[in-house]
Amino acid sequence: VVGIAVGGINSVGGGGMLLGFPVLLAAGLPAIVANATGKFAVLPGQLTSAYGYRKFLGGIPRPYFLLIILAAMGGAVGAELLKLTTWSQFEGIVPYLVLIAVALFAFEPMLERQFQRTHKRHKLVLSPGIIGTCMLIVSTYAGYFGAGFGFIMLSVFGLSKLPTIHHMNLLKNLVGTATVLATIAVLLPTSLINWKFGTIMAIGNGIGGYV
Repeated sequence: VVGIAVGGINSVGGGGMLLGFPVLLAAGLPAIVANATGKFAVLPGQLTSAYGYRKFLGGIPRPYFLLIILAAMGGAVGAELLKLTTWSQFEGIVPYLVLIAVALFAFEPMLERQFQRTHKRHKLVLSPGIIGTCMLIVSTYAGYFGAGFGFIMLSVFGLSKLPTIHHMNLLKNLVGTATVLATIAVLLPTSLINWKFGTIMAIGNGIGGYV
């Protein structure tokens, strides 16, 4: 059930793992394992939500698809950093990571409204280079922890040439898929992913993402 909710929340905005992460902790997983397991759990939702938005694919300018490559690179770097973090170190860091994600969740609507006003009033559009740099930084964060990734990218895409929020969500889900795939590939040889709990949540996530 939580997987369904996480998939739906991530599909249309982001921040679903603010719900999923504490549930994995409540299931008895150590913080770093719950974090890594969450990467696997959200993958089906990213894929099915991207499929659900597929009719908007043609409205995305081709250069923006290069962000998928940058997202994969950043996700891999973030996952490597996670591998270098000890379990005790992550226990100490995670409250601050959650605090950052909650702050993003709280202030994202205000930031998005401000960005939209700036976009309309001054016709401000971020250059591909700035968007690409943001993508690399944010996807590195997503590979390491990731809650709030969707908020940040939607805010950035709000100052892009993408025509509607649906095109922004589609691209967000595509780069999210690339980030998660790269992260899982790096974490696969480790023992950080709990496949039992991850699979249960992933099934629900795929349903919620599409719906």
